[in-house]
Amino acid sequence: MNEAVSGRAILRSSLRRRRGEFARLAGWSLVEAVPAFWSGHLVARAVDHGFLAGDFASGLGWLAAMAAVTLVGAWGTRQAYLRLGSLVEPFRDELVTLAAGAALRRSTLPPQRPDTAGVARLTHQVEVVREAYATVVMITLGFVITATSTLLGLATLAPAILVLVLPPLLIGLGLFLGALRAMAARQRATILADERIAESVTALGAGFRDILACGAQERVRAAIGEHVDDQARATRDLARLTAVRTAALGVGGRLPLVLVLLAAPWLVRHGTTTGAVLGALTYLMQGLQPSLQTLVRGLGGSGLWLMVTLGRIAESADVPDRHPPPARAPASAQRPPPALELRGVRFGYGRDAEPVISDLDLLVPEGDHLAIVGPSGAGKSTLAGLITGMLEPQHGQIRLRGVPAVEAPSATRVLIPQEAYVFTGTLRENLRYHRPDAGRGELHAAVQALGLRPLVDRLGGYDQPFEARALSAGERQLITLARAFVAGAPLTILDEATCHLDPVAEARAEQAFADRPGTLLVIAHRITSAMRARRILLLDGTQTLLGTHESLLTDSPLYRDLTGHWTTTLGAGS
Repeated sequence: MNEAVSGRAILRSSLRRRRGEFARLAGWSLVEAVPAFWSGHLVARAVDHGFLAGDFASGLGWLAAMAAVTLVGAWGTRQAYLRLGSLVEPFRDELVTLAAGAALRRSTLPPQRPDTAGVARLTHQVEVVREAYATVVMITLGFVITATSTLLGLATLAPAILVLVLPPLLIGLGLFLGALRAMAARQRATILADERIAESVTALGAGFRDILACGAQERVRAAIGEHVDDQARATRDLARLTAVRTAALGVGGRLPLVLVLLAAPWLVRHGTTTGAVLGALTYLMQGLQPSLQTLVRGLGGSGLWLMVTLGRIAESADVPDRHPPPARAPASAQRPPPALELRGVRFGYGRDAEPVISDLDLLVPEGDHLAIVGPSGAGKSTLAGLITGMLEPQHGQIRLRGVPAVEAPSATRVLIPQEAYVFTGTLRENLRYHRPDAGRGELHAAVQALGLRPLVDRLGGYDQPFEARALSAGERQLITLARAFVAGAPLTILDEATCHLDPVAEARAEQAFADRPGTLLVIAHRITSAMRARRILLLDGTQTLLGTHESLLTDSPLYRDLTGHWTTTLGAGS
């Protein structure tokens, strides 16, 4: 179990850095164990030298001394718990740093998907480890010191009784410790199921509207229900192993008591005093048995949570080992990857179909403004699908900022299609669909940049509910454009996303995206869209040509025909 080893390494490292705090805690635990050592001796003296000797006052005196050492032990317990925070709280801070750093690093590695389970590690799991760590430190330290004090007291009081106590104690401990591995495996299964539930619920919250719109409630309920069933199954398996804990307690804690009671007549006949037998029973009933019971229950509960949860955190934090960084190139050779790169891309709708895109090479640097033009059926929308990863090329590579398009996270690009998707609700909900954390200032900036202020006023503000079907096609396009503007993706693709806008509104929308940081691709349906772009990609089936408006007018008869068609259409519509 590599994760357990990693967890133990984290514990050892934390304890090494705080040897002084641990030594002070152990010192107060020794004070706490004073009653464990003296209780049997004081009971034996009270019986043998007091009550059985007819000296009632002396017996009461010895019992009063026992009460005094009990108070000393209580004072030691208080001081020990006061010192516990100096070990636990710094350890918790270390785990928060470890879990948060791992989640951030994992989210930036290919394919750059958010580490939703990292939220569970950072919140629930770290708190579980914190509480379990405190419990395990106290019960383990308490058992070691109490058991040692009890056995030393028993050895000095009645060595013959020690022979009856020590073997079953060791057998019971061995039985319990041997079962811990199996218990840890069940506990790990419970934690993994808990993480899967956290991931599923996070995804459910992010796509709740889409789930309802697609009628996928039953499918989602079944998927999450399967994770819940896995967690319940692992919990039941873990509960069955409690029988081992019960057996360990019976052998190590109760069997010595039975053996001493059975052997008491023989012990008394062979010189052990009655007080010594009662003192031995005191050691067992007030010292050894309670401390063993606390140890077994604590390690079987909090100890398992500590071992498995800490191991899970350590395993998830091992990002560099599982994702080694690429070898660094010389400083002179390092350049930021382009926003978009296509190499030898070919795509057709079917194995034997004529390719729509054939052997296309294209390099789009960061900050470029590219218009994609061509006759109907030339492959403009197909190219948009390939760039966004909705389609996979049959040959060649497509990379977004150096990452394959199908693996790049959705936040790296946004596609606004011709058919605008606006759902019934408030304008704020629609605009924040891709960025739920977007503030009012960001919404206001998008509204101003794209000219939505009249629509906002007509709808009654950001928080007034509206029916999507009550909006015109152009208004719906404006909302989807503003939503994409708020999303702030590095690459924006407008696939005839302004076809229902008038030329002025279209120009304002394209200029808004061109002026902000990022790269803009426009599938143009008006000559003005092409003229506003820095470069133009002309598609004509398997033929492509890249240039400016002026160069294409000179070099491409098809582009001159398209320009004439657009100009005629614009004139007819004006």
